[in-house]
Amino acid sequence: QVHLAESGGGSVQTGGSLRLSCATSGYTYDRYCMGWVRQGAGNEREAVAAIDFDGRITYADTVKGRFTISQDKNTASLDLQMNSLKPEDTGMYYCVGTRSAMRCAVARGPDYYDFWGQGTQVTVSS
Repeated sequence: QVHLAESGGGSVQTGGSLRLSCATSGYTYDRYCMGWVRQGAGNEREAVAAIDFDGRITYADTVKGRFTISQDKNTASLDLQMNSLKPEDTGMYYCVGTRSAMRCAVARGPDYYDFWGQGTQVTVSS
């Protein structure tokens, strides 16, 4: 059974940084796509970053140049470094993953993912 557990959320001021981490267990798929999806106050969901088993990465235009996704296969973890944070980055951030890597990209949208963590809250104040 796949389990994803996020950590690292919190409150920062505009321009600050946070690093989110996702610990995974039970993830036995050799080819996969993992990423981060956020849900804002209006309940809209947005896939912000995705990375596949081979290290190919895509970002949403809203975070490109500010966020960096990375994975550590040795520790089975996924990170999201968030810099130059803005109030519009506020939301619940979910670690997500799939059973395959077919066309892994943020453009696939939030519904593409099979597995979801419980989420970690990020709040950016102006």
